[in-house]
Amino acid sequence: MTDQGLQTLSFDTDDGFGSRARIGLVVLENDQTVEAELGSLWPDGVAAFCTRIPMEDRVTPETLRAMEVRIPEAAGLLPGLMGFDVIGYACTSAATLIGEDRVTAALHHAHPEIPNTNPISAVLAAMSALGAQRVAVLTPYSAEVTSGIVRLLTDNGLDVVASGSFLEESDAMVARITEVSVASAVRHLVGSNSDSDGGTAETDQVDAVFVSCTSLRAFGIAGDLEAELGVPVVSSNLAFGWHLLRLAGIDDVIEDLGRLFTLGLDR
Repeated sequence: MTDQGLQTLSFDTDDGFGSRARIGLVVLENDQTVEAELGSLWPDGVAAFCTRIPMEDRVTPETLRAMEVRIPEAAGLLPGLMGFDVIGYACTSAATLIGEDRVTAALHHAHPEIPNTNPISAVLAAMSALGAQRVAVLTPYSAEVTSGIVRLLTDNGLDVVASGSFLEESDAMVARITEVSVASAVRHLVGSNSDSDGGTAETDQVDAVFVSCTSLRAFGIAGDLEAELGVPVVSSNLAFGWHLLRLAGIDDVIEDLGRLFTLGLDR
């Protein structure tokens, strides 16, 4: 029964948020960085919609690999009716230890027809687009997890010429590491690969720097560091956001984030 006097009103519809592209993200339950950084990246008409996946705060090979069985359920909470253009699993170290193909399969279990990516796949695509061969790697992880990152990069044809870590296993603590600390560590790694006179490394010595972990903040420093050091500084979130956009068909050039965001996919 209709309430007496209730009027039926007309309305119009449009495409809503994400009229150009809709991105689905599976984010770790304790990640405090990836949504905030990527949210500052999306061009007009691009929107991201997130779900969370259970993950212990302590980042170890065991806790990372344990997420594999949880990915399909978490990704399934991103409803198909949203019309996603791409799905992303937002964990660099887990994607490395589980394996890119297995992460892809887990996401395809929930969304079989939708392209997907993860930060380590995105970094490999970014280094290819940049033409980078010799890289320096900064992580917050334990030595064991860091070695997995280095090994995957090496197995994919990259030459890791310098690496360093904050050796912090708490994801909550990693999210609080300042961008100043990240910038200082990047300078140290590039400088450690410099010539014997202590000069800054030239591009024929280091082609790019990879700042690994979606919890590490780098959006506010990457562009200036690239200009200062003369080589691209690519964080997990920068590569991830770039790859998600390009896979969704968004080829916009985005200022102040470095050369990567002037490039398309190297197909």
